[in-house]
Amino acid sequence: MCTAATYYSKDHYFGRNLDLEFSYNETVTIMPRNYKFPIRHQNDLDSHYALIGMAYVVDDYPLFYDAINEKGVGMAGLNFPDNADYKAMKDDKDNITPFELIPWILGQCASVKEARVLLDKINLINENFSVKLPLSPLHWMISDKTESIVVEQTIEGLRIYDNPVGVMTNNPTFDIQLFELNKYMSLSAEPAQNTFAATLSLNQYSRGMGAIGLPGDLSSSSRFVKVAFTRMNSISGETELESVSQFFHILGSVDQQRGCVHLGGDAYEITIYTSCCNLDKGIYYYNTYENHQITAVDMHKTNLDATELTTYPLRHGENIMYEN
Repeated sequence: MCTAATYYSKDHYFGRNLDLEFSYNETVTIMPRNYKFPIRHQNDLDSHYALIGMAYVVDDYPLFYDAINEKGVGMAGLNFPDNADYKAMKDDKDNITPFELIPWILGQCASVKEARVLLDKINLINENFSVKLPLSPLHWMISDKTESIVVEQTIEGLRIYDNPVGVMTNNPTFDIQLFELNKYMSLSAEPAQNTFAATLSLNQYSRGMGAIGLPGDLSSSSRFVKVAFTRMNSISGETELESVSQFFHILGSVDQQRGCVHLGGDAYEITIYTSCCNLDKGIYYYNTYENHQITAVDMHKTNLDATELTTYPLRHGENIMYEN
């Protein structure tokens, strides 16, 4: 399970938690403008916008988990089990495999508005990357500097939802997630007020009581509420360091610790990495479960007109600064 979010201060930020029980040895990957990205049933992307994101690279082919492009559009694919429904080929649609969708959109779209146009023609088809790498059930969040949307293809077809809270988790479908926020409209970052009964003398005994009832478990629906509340009440300074730090705190409110979600045997779901992308500057920040130090990769410090991928292995192992 995973969580994605946006955050806007002076600049605009987009990122996610990847929550899984294992890693595929993913890398921060830059796909330059002239890298030829093959598309199975459409024209290959021979020339396109440059991308930077997290990807599992297989035989020089980037399977992106999340990415941003040089125009300031971000996209992440999150687990959507029992709801994602991939279709057979359709003659009147652009037949795109789910593992092609992030490069297909980010390689061609300079805004969410342009992404909507491409999405209107897309049919996500049921075609595995390989025998060893079958499709994952996914839905996607796409954001730019002005708006955010969620893309879901279920048995009813492909749906595009406006995303006013700027967050996404997993199940249920996004429209139900948004509706469920109605249950929590009384939550507040302000001190609690006694509305229980005017005749009772009730007093605050702790700070933060205005948010009593905010979910704290690790289910996808609870994480949606928790990170939406945190994100929409977040305040930081406008410098890069303050904004990036605040973004990691937002997603840190729903990260997963080893031992809390048991999947059987020795398997436990953890937050393998957290990413934060500056959509304005093209910088990909991340940390990992084993290394809380934030690492940055700037796409503009590489040759974006190149033809080959550039990859940066993730930094693992806690980095502690000793004062004495």
